[in-house]
Amino acid sequence: MQPGLFFRAGVGAVIANERGEVLACERRDIVGAWQFPQGGLKDGEEPFEAVRREVEEETGITSDSLRLIAECPDWLAYELPRRVWSPKTGRGQVQRWFMFAYHGQPAIVPPAGGEFVACAWRLFADVERHVPDFRRPVYTKLRQCFNL
Repeated sequence: MQPGLFFRAGVGAVIANERGEVLACERRDIVGAWQFPQGGLKDGEEPFEAVRREVEEETGITSDSLRLIAECPDWLAYELPRRVWSPKTGRGQVQRWFMFAYHGQPAIVPPAGGEFVACAWRLFADVERHVPDFRRPVYTKLRQCFNL
């Protein structure tokens, strides 16, 4: 399928600690680019299964350290800059988002060789301000959906 013809179905997670901060992760492939854990749905996978899998793959956080707080009722989409459209991601993503409370060790070290090189607890507004422009409308909707 040509990249310009589809949006990849995926999920995302906003993970909050007891201080009201959210977990932001720095991408391995783009130094200084921080975002929330997210990823694509596998064939036949339900969004809630996928988000738990993606969180563990990308951050090492297991389901027993998370408590579901809310699910955004709408699928949220973003379009990537045309230069990065690909057969894997198409022209962007349409995602189902979940918010979790985190109960575990404060320091999160992403798995070696994974998508992220670092994780840090930040205020939601700080993360929202520093995501790429094409993602910002989704993060603004997440703030509204999850009352952050």
